[in-house]
Amino acid sequence: MQSRQIPEAGPGGSPDPGVTLTKAVMRAAGFLGISQAIVASVLGISTASVSRMASGGYVLDVHRKEWEFAVLFVRLFRSLDAILGHDEQARLWLTHDNLALGGKPLELIRTTEGLVRVVHYLDATRGRI
Repeated sequence: MQSRQIPEAGPGGSPDPGVTLTKAVMRAAGFLGISQAIVASVLGISTASVSRMASGGYVLDVHRKEWEFAVLFVRLFRSLDAILGHDEQARLWLTHDNLALGGKPLELIRTTEGLVRVVHYLDATRGRI
């Protein structure tokens, strides 16, 4: 897999969406204490690619499936942040069994079906607040 380095600004000085989403994924993972290996699993890319994302050497590509998974991951973070904040409570929620979801959210999000289920669950919970 070839990494893609692009400038932080696109045409006309607007921020590049790939750079923005890549940074958002890495910040969300950092706030939630999620390892690069799990991020790689969620996005369906190699751990080496996630390591390059962290150092700015790899940017998510809108034309690849990784983009859709990254958008869902950031959506998960935003929902958790709105409901619990991005501190210890959110990390605990991710690592403990959830009866409604039938497992630990951190394990579930490693599959496409699980990621979608967790995001929908959080969206529904967030909608009740």
